[in-house]
Amino acid sequence: MRIKHFAFALLLLPIMANAQKKNKSAIKAANAVTVADLKEHLYTIASKEMEGRDTPSPGLEKAAEYIANYLKSLGYAPGNNGSYKMYYPLYRDLEIKSTVNVNGETITLNGDYQNINGTQGYENKFSEVVFAGYGIKDSARNDFEGLNLKDKLVLVVDGTPPGYKPSGNQRGFMSPASAFGKIGTATQLGAAAVMIVYNNFPRKPMAMQARWSTRDPNAAGTAPFMAISVSEKVAEIIMGQDGKDLATNAKSGNFKSKTYSAAVRLSYHKEIETSKAPNVIAIMEGADKKDEYLLITAHMDHLGKRGDSVIYYGADDDGSGTVGVMSVAKAFAEAKAKGKGPRRSVVIMTVSGEEKGLWGSAYYAEHPVYPLNKTTADLNIDMIGRMDDTRKVGDSTNYVYVVGDDKLSTDLKKISEGVNKLYTKMELDYKFNDPKDPNRIYFRSDHYNFAAKGVPVIFYYDGMLGADYHKPTDTPDKINYELLRKRAQLVFYTGWEMANRDAMLKRDLKLEEPK
Repeated sequence: MRIKHFAFALLLLPIMANAQKKNKSAIKAANAVTVADLKEHLYTIASKEMEGRDTPSPGLEKAAEYIANYLKSLGYAPGNNGSYKMYYPLYRDLEIKSTVNVNGETITLNGDYQNINGTQGYENKFSEVVFAGYGIKDSARNDFEGLNLKDKLVLVVDGTPPGYKPSGNQRGFMSPASAFGKIGTATQLGAAAVMIVYNNFPRKPMAMQARWSTRDPNAAGTAPFMAISVSEKVAEIIMGQDGKDLATNAKSGNFKSKTYSAAVRLSYHKEIETSKAPNVIAIMEGADKKDEYLLITAHMDHLGKRGDSVIYYGADDDGSGTVGVMSVAKAFAEAKAKGKGPRRSVVIMTVSGEEKGLWGSAYYAEHPVYPLNKTTADLNIDMIGRMDDTRKVGDSTNYVYVVGDDKLSTDLKKISEGVNKLYTKMELDYKFNDPKDPNRIYFRSDHYNFAAKGVPVIFYYDGMLGADYHKPTDTPDKINYELLRKRAQLVFYTGWEMANRDAMLKRDLKLEEPK
């Protein structure tokens, strides 16, 4: 047995030695990632002409065209069935008309009610109203307990009871005590309409421009729905004395659920404007494993502009990731031109709508061009051009935050750290990888839509959440281009190993879903 073990060990020696040896072809290809190229691309992507790359916008279309033409010039094929672009649909309210009538009295818009939201062409009549107190439901409290809300009009009071604290990590708009939290819970329980009582009427007319959304209001299965805020006067018309000064006295009230008889007619009509937004997708076909894929992504959109003069340039967020992906694409193209192309197909994708809710990556994840079960990994870049001023340890000129390498696959960290040790020797900082980190970075960029489908992901990030984050001052002159180059090279080397190794990455770890 000892002799056999010794012989087996001898066989392993050249394999182990080869694993520790730098690949000359990879090094030559990585040299294609240059400061000059990165700077040229970023001063274009984050230029005045791109107008902040809002989703959707003419500036975003210009950026997508620039990226697609560049990838085409490198020899990449169209990645979406003959096209370099994948468009997804958008919708928004163009004009809204509504009426509210309670017990024969027409309620005045802005005087005693305002619209929150609703479905197109909503018309409904109710003979009773279900009062559900504060309308809060979480692990510690349930104001809807015992109530049948199916197809009912539900009335709740704004605010929270004395001493209330939301359970779990839900805060702000996500809190079960927010207006949207109360509406969401009521609709999940079957309510057809919701009124929330406030004590701040009359109000000024809302001058809010409707926002784009990926949700089709006319999609099959969308239940008719209307939600409005109403005054205490409306509550009193419905509830009698029980509703007098309801929201004003809410802090001292211990509400009890009750159903009131009332004749209520609601209508909500809106015109829907449609648009579309692009993702850019290009592919380099692999050699012997061309039916397996490596995905390299970044989001090319940002916040657009305000008026005619204030532009949110988005140089770091995420112009730096976009040009990083472009430079990685060039490195793979250089390798292929020298006869050393990847074994797996490399898919380069810049998505849009990240700033609005990860729209573009979500659309691809639901409509993948290439099978996700054959996608070995996604390497996603969102902000790699600057330094984190709050980082007080290590060398801030030679680091990158790495997120996700300990999730979904035990192969990820071994590859990431092995490649870095061999080639780039950067400080891999795992600060944002901690599940308890309040920033929840793992769930906040496009890689998460792929992780949710089981694709192993690594996310690269510089941690820049300082004074220029989401400000017009995020400009290309503030980028550390040498650090951007090193980080992009790390992504390339990591991708090179994943694209050329014998086996796809294992999927042997369970995804930690957010609470």
